[in-house]
Amino acid sequence: MDFRPAEPGYRHLPFRFAHIPGADGKVLVTSEVGEFEFLGETEFREFVAGGLPPGSDTYADLQGKHFLVEGDASTAIRLLAAKYRTRKSFLRDGPALHVFVVTLRCDHSCRYCQVSRRSPNESGFDMSEETALAAIDRLFEAPSRAITVEFQGGEPLLAFPRIRQVVEVIEERNRTERRSIIYTMASTLHFASDEMLAFFREHNFQLSTSLDGPGWLHNANRPMPRRDSYQRTVDAIERARVALGPHSVSALTTLTRASLEYPEAIIDEYVRLGFPTIFLRPLSPFGFATRSARRIGYTTGEYLHFYERSLAYILKLNREEIRLQEAYTSILLTHILTPFPTGYADLRSPTGSGLGALVYNYDGQIYASDESRMLAEMGDRTFRLGCVHDRYADLMASDAMRLLLATGVAEALPGCSDCAFLPYCGADPVFNLTREGDPVGHRPSNEHCQKHTGLFQILFRYLAEADPAVMRTFLSWVTHEVPQGPWDGREAA
Repeated sequence: MDFRPAEPGYRHLPFRFAHIPGADGKVLVTSEVGEFEFLGETEFREFVAGGLPPGSDTYADLQGKHFLVEGDASTAIRLLAAKYRTRKSFLRDGPALHVFVVTLRCDHSCRYCQVSRRSPNESGFDMSEETALAAIDRLFEAPSRAITVEFQGGEPLLAFPRIRQVVEVIEERNRTERRSIIYTMASTLHFASDEMLAFFREHNFQLSTSLDGPGWLHNANRPMPRRDSYQRTVDAIERARVALGPHSVSALTTLTRASLEYPEAIIDEYVRLGFPTIFLRPLSPFGFATRSARRIGYTTGEYLHFYERSLAYILKLNREEIRLQEAYTSILLTHILTPFPTGYADLRSPTGSGLGALVYNYDGQIYASDESRMLAEMGDRTFRLGCVHDRYADLMASDAMRLLLATGVAEALPGCSDCAFLPYCGADPVFNLTREGDPVGHRPSNEHCQKHTGLFQILFRYLAEADPAVMRTFLSWVTHEVPQGPWDGREAA
């Protein structure tokens, strides 16, 4: 929108708008900094034409949220700029997530695995000591004062001595560096010994594992030769909870075609096992998972139908005082209901790839994201930043990083720049290149766009309805508090 004066005395500040399916008679307007308002059709036309009555509540709400301004706009623009800096504050410090892929070895044969996995007894697929030390050098060259170190595989516990070495070297160097460091690990936890769990407890690890639902579904998705993967996973979760505490162990489910018919059963399994959070993660289009997509995949529309049904069931459980949150919904709601960014790289603009994360592969190559690494496994190294022996400054000046910066700003992408959901979404050049052969992508056919447009439409329909019980639950997911008392609509303003 432009800044030309509009009668009878106010000017528009930048905004976008959309009609939300199911919110009939209402128009969603969003500001450059993510504040939003629902207007009736007549109100919207009056607002756009410059004829909104100055004494109306709608006028006051739009003025308070900087959709319109009277007289000198300089103060309003300064306030908008401050809010914009807050929303984009993740750009100040550089990559905060540093992923160490310590091995490709794994004992599972998951149907949706992205990685070129190797058997547990194969050699040559573990990170070497030299590579690990060089990766630690790059980690401390990055400017971020708050760092998350994540260990991945394969099955990272098959290379536990390397995990121990990396943590101990980081801890020693951090005596002088004085960074704030969090350790996480994604693992089946099947190989977690008492010694390992004691080490993780000593260093306050956050552990994440995969649990795809009831036993029959989990075992179908994550088979193991002659073993019950589900039972071993449940037993490992309990052992880890005892050793580290219940809040140090989380799980996520990866959805296959078989999963889509059983949202309630999957959610009930997480409730039964006492998890406060469930992450309903769709299949990845990266790496070797593409080979199995025809057998276990589904359309974006089918996923959105599953998500809508799942969210309705989770909200029903919360109304019954069974506290469970859906993790991705919480991320989206944080973007919608607060001015603060999250650590989720896929929903950043400029892109979180490279700017928010660095991935140190077992072989010493450095990638802009885990998805970039998966793409390289398929032979496309477009987003390889360099190797662990390159300086951090050179990684950030690499051709791969330049391409990410050129194609990873949603505000400059066709189809994104005028989207009402832009303040809450992000650019994903790696996804676009993988699916469409072009890091910019084509929005009308883009799966990332279709999926997130559908998710935002579902959530904004709930926000338009403003059911008190739903709003209390949503706000509790954003604030991480147990919902209490009535919701009167002011808290999300």
